[in-house]
Amino acid sequence: MEIFYTIFIFFIGLVLGSFYNVVGLRVPMKKSIVKPRSACPNCQNQLTARELIPVLSFFIQKGMCKNCHSKISPIYPIMELMTGLLFVYSYFYFSFSPFFFVSITFISMLIIITVSDLAYMLIPDKILFFFAIVFIIERIFIPFQSWSSSLLGSVIGFCLLLVIAVVSKGGMGGGDIKLFAVLGFVLGWKLVLLAFFMSTLIGSIFGFIGLILKKIERGKPMPFGPYIAIGSIVAYFWGEAIINWYSLNFLSLILPI
Repeated sequence: MEIFYTIFIFFIGLVLGSFYNVVGLRVPMKKSIVKPRSACPNCQNQLTARELIPVLSFFIQKGMCKNCHSKISPIYPIMELMTGLLFVYSYFYFSFSPFFFVSITFISMLIIITVSDLAYMLIPDKILFFFAIVFIIERIFIPFQSWSSSLLGSVIGFCLLLVIAVVSKGGMGGGDIKLFAVLGFVLGWKLVLLAFFMSTLIGSIFGFIGLILKKIERGKPMPFGPYIAIGSIVAYFWGEAIINWYSLNFLSLILPI
């Protein structure tokens, strides 16, 4: 039965990941997420059911449109696969407890904003507002954080990014600022600080590698949403363990008991 649940949740994650690609690409452009049907962005040929199989279609078609043979972005299958894998990890982590549903909501938001930010360097207010409402409703029924920690985390997340945006004169976008307000509500004040630290660290590492490989131009803006997503996932699942490890191994050296 465990194997069945794992496969089922992975399949649901793949399907929703495909849908999240659509949401992340269409909502910023103020398009319907229902119609028209998905089409090749190059030749506008509507895709058949066989061309819409999550992950598999990409490899069956060798990463190309069947009609015009233009290249398909690998972002599509990557996001589908990541959604499936993260859903399965959430199931292993929480089983079918109420916290499982909070976690897949959290993952869903991060996948969508990653797609949107990679495509347009934009995190739409509509997406953040929708998930903020969902998290508030979930919090009413599921105590994933105390109300004080959630509200304080939201304020700290918002203010921290706002201060950085002001000091850096636009180094952080408005979408990033509002996203951290939502993240703070879910993570609480301690973990939202860790999420920011991890996001910055991961973004710096990838940025440095990109500069070396000449994939990124110095001074040119790059989407920060994907790094926020990775840092937030790390904080969400492993944040408490990281903080405890840090406290035991470093703070004890500074403040010996």
